[in-house]
Parts: sequence; C-alpha cells; structure tokens
Amino acid sequence: MRIRKASSSTLPLFAEEQPSSAFIETNKERIKRWASRGVLFGTSSWKYPGWKGQVYNRPYPSKKAFNQECLTEYSRLFPTVCADFALYDFPKTETLHVLHEQTEDEFRISLKVTDRITVRRYPSIPRYGDLAGKENPDFLNPDLFQEAFLGPVEQLRKKRGVIIFEFSAFKENSGVTCESFIEQMDNFLGALPKGYEYAVEIRNRSFLKEEYLAMLARHGAGHVLNNWTRMPSILEQIQIGGILSAPFSVARALLKPGRYYEDAVRLFEPYDRIKEEVPDLRLGLVDAVQRCAAEGRTLYAYVNNRAEGNAPKTIEGILDMLDRYPAKKL
Repeated sequence: MRIRKASSSTLPLFAEEQPSSAFIETNKERIKRWASRGVLFGTSSWKYPGWKGQVYNRPYPSKKAFNQECLTEYSRLFPTVCADFALYDFPKTETLHVLHEQTEDEFRISLKVTDRITVRRYPSIPRYGDLAGKENPDFLNPDLFQEAFLGPVEQLRKKRGVIIFEFSAFKENSGVTCESFIEQMDNFLGALPKGYEYAVEIRNRSFLKEEYLAMLARHGAGHVLNNWTRMPSILEQIQIGGILSAPFSVARALLKPGRYYEDAVRLFEPYDRIKEEVPDLRLGLVDAVQRCAAEGRTLYAYVNNRAEGNAPKTIEGILDMLDRYPAKKL
C-alpha cells in the first residue's frame, strides 16, 4: 500500500477551513461529543468515492490523489479508523509514518493484525501462492509479531488505536478446538509486551464461552463485538456476562448475520447510500455505546459499508437513535 504525504502542490486540499456538507453539519458535533465521552465512531477503511458529498467535499485531481490524501479530510470528521490493509501484509514503517502525519492530533488508527500471524492453515486461494493449503508455521508466533508488526506500529505513537487479531472461522477438521484456541491465545498474549490495546475477534460462535472471556480479562485484552455472517449479533453478544473484558471495547458492524461478504458487495456497491437498514445491528451498537459510556470504558465503534450500504449513514442512524433514547435502556 502506497500513501504519500501532501505535497506543496496539494496543500490547498488540506486548508484549515474544511469544506462542509449536510452530513458534516448534521453529525460532526455529535461525533465529537461522543468522542469526549470515550466513544469513538469510525469506519472500516476510508477510501470510498461513494462518500463524496458526505465525508469528502474537497476537489481531488485524480483517483490516485484521492486514495493517497483523503484520510486527512476523514480525520477532521471521525476520531478513528480501522485500517484493514495491515491484514494482508506486515505494515511498512514509512506507510504508518505517513498516516500519522496526515491525521488530526487526537486521531486513533486501529490495525488488523497481518494474517501471517492469525491463519492456522493458508486458504487455497491464489493470493497465497505457494503457501495455499499449507499449515502456517508462524501461527501465533509472538517473536515475529513483535518484530514485523509492533515494530512499525511505533510510528503511530499516540495515534495508535486497538490492535485487532481477527481469526477466520476454524472448521471442525482444522485441529483447533475452543480449548486449544484458548490455551494458545493465553500463551501468546502472555508473551506480548504490555502497553498496547489488544482485541480478539473470533468467528466461531461455539468459542464464546466463559473460559475464553476470562482468558482475555487476565491479559487486559478485549473481545471484539462483531456483526458477522455466522456469529450472534452484537445485540446478542452484548448480553453475555463478562463480554466487556477490558477497560476498552471494540464493536465491528460488518455484515447482517446470515449474509456473506461477496453478496453484500454485489448488493451495496458503490456504497453511496443505505440500501437496507438492519435494525438489530443498530440496536446492538446503541447498546454497546450506552453500556461503555455508562461504565467508563472506551469504545471503538467501527461500521463497514457492507453492513447496510453506506457506513457514514449507518453511523448517522445510530447517532439519531442515541439522541432519541439517551438512557441505556431502549
């Protein structure tokens, strides 16, 4: 991934006065107000031309310039983003330095951990080349993680958000059981340096057990509340005892349960508007926001375009609900 800092020829794009839109006028102060209470609203990735006229209102001379520079405009509205690109390769020091320099002072950049650490067996797809279908010898390798991932992440300094370990669903014949996963994660987290916010995202509903949550709590790690194809909804997860296992939490509104990613892409591209509201998804995020605010926990609340079609407007809908129902109980 190549991102460049604004050059002198593009500095007008980053002038102090931010071009506005109806979306910004409606939501900027509400987003800021919740951030002051420790609730950070943001999205999964940020380079979506479909958000022009909402989040993005500056003139960009080309698609390349938009991709390289739009994070600055994004960071003037949202206090955080989940950077999905790190899932595919270890982040480069230069890239993370540029992200730091492009964003507002209080901005927080969360990162998904590179799948070389989180994949037990590489899927049989072209992206993995000669590794496809093979066991991963670096699964939960703490030394490699510290060197190749945490090393570059130091470039983010105080803008570092949550480090998310996203695990694909383990199949029954994978050799990974709930018990073995808990044991391996316990050993792995125990070997990592302190001072980072670590969160774990699982996609096996059978792993959502008291023992799993207790293990996370021992290490001060968070469970990622996730709306995903085969997981209980955030609305259901937030009701589980001990689900908020750390002083912070992460909620990721990814998909309507039962819907697959590829189907959502076909339904919702180019992500310029809401095409299908998912009431339970919104209710789950509202509940997570209200609980974390009431308990003094930081919440990183990330919304994906594949949830309803347009992540910023989903966030707007959640803010509307929070305005209408300020008490925790809806």
